[in-house]
Amino acid sequence: MVYNDWRQSGLLRCILCGGGAEPRFGVCEGCARDLLLIETACRTCAMPLPPAPAGRSRQCPSCLSRPPACTATRCAWHYGFPVSQLIQHFKYEGDLAAGHSLATLAAETLADMAGSLDLLIPIPLHWRRYWQRGFNQAQLVAETLGNAWQLPVLTRGLRKCHASERQQSLDKKQRLRNLSGSFAVRAAVEGRRVGLVDDVITTGATMEAAAGALLEAGAAQISAIALARTP
Repeated sequence: MVYNDWRQSGLLRCILCGGGAEPRFGVCEGCARDLLLIETACRTCAMPLPPAPAGRSRQCPSCLSRPPACTATRCAWHYGFPVSQLIQHFKYEGDLAAGHSLATLAAETLADMAGSLDLLIPIPLHWRRYWQRGFNQAQLVAETLGNAWQLPVLTRGLRKCHASERQQSLDKKQRLRNLSGSFAVRAAVEGRRVGLVDDVITTGATMEAAAGALLEAGAAQISAIALARTP
């Protein structure tokens, strides 16, 4: 798939402020400072955490009591303005330039993950949702990361078996029930270290369901990767 990005318009302007101060990956230096990086977080689910004393575990209480299927999760930013605005424009309004810019910046921010992965698989959309939207935002993110990190991307590694209800108003337990049996593995993942890619992690239920299917298919390890994490 070919994506339109900030360069194809011929106007090298910041996608946030519209300024022409030679933006880097579509975002000027001033606006880049407004993207709130996640600096301390649970290493397992990426839930933002306050700084801890040296030697203390960097896992949240939930992951300590009930370890999830993903052994590690990394997100570049907090899901707040202006990242949330860019992701919403990307996801719901088809602003692929915004998505490409964020994914390129995230590839640089999370570059240390590359050596711990063998391949990337995006979270799939059900065909009805794909038909309505016209693209899969997780696929764009995964392909941008794969290109930057020189990793193969299995765009059809997972299939969404059935359409699930919209999850915005559901808690994690409800989301897990909603996603039960939703994913089927369509690629050989035995013994592979898989990076599972999405745009935003909210409760982690989608990643948990997809990671469970990949582990059942023989994957050695699952790491979750996303642009942003909600509180």
